[in-house]
Amino acid sequence: MIIIRKANENDLPEMLEIYNDIIVNTMAVWHSEPHTLQMRQEWFKLKREQGYPVFVADEQGRIAGFSTIGPFRPWHGYRFTVENSVYVAADSRGKGIAKLLMPPLIDAARDLNVHAIVAGIEATNDASIALHKKFGFIEVAHFKEVGYKFDQWMDLKFLELIV
Repeated sequence: MIIIRKANENDLPEMLEIYNDIIVNTMAVWHSEPHTLQMRQEWFKLKREQGYPVFVADEQGRIAGFSTIGPFRPWHGYRFTVENSVYVAADSRGKGIAKLLMPPLIDAARDLNVHAIVAGIEATNDASIALHKKFGFIEVAHFKEVGYKFDQWMDLKFLELIV
């Protein structure tokens, strides 16, 4: 059984493991070096300070994925727009966990009086694009060769949901 709940400090090591695996093995996150636990703790503290939720998929005491929203851009004019992130552990992908992590984000955005949610997705990440479209996101931009990882240029798609 999978329970979606708000994350806490004790979840950070498992969240870090998921995130670092994605950094090292996929093009979903464009960092080149794994993060440290201290970096994840600072990230979590900032989320709390900014009032943005972080949700986890708790599968019988094991964190199988997590999701969050945060600022889209730092300027005042963007204060009603957020960017979302959804990450699932490699051995839990394809089980519908990301689908469970999306509704709390959308509900939280509404509760925070957000007007739009933006998702920045590497253009060949068909699973993430399909997930977002299932929840009503539409593609609004396709940037060519704006990222570089694993010795190749990557395209970035922006999808948007007006909430």
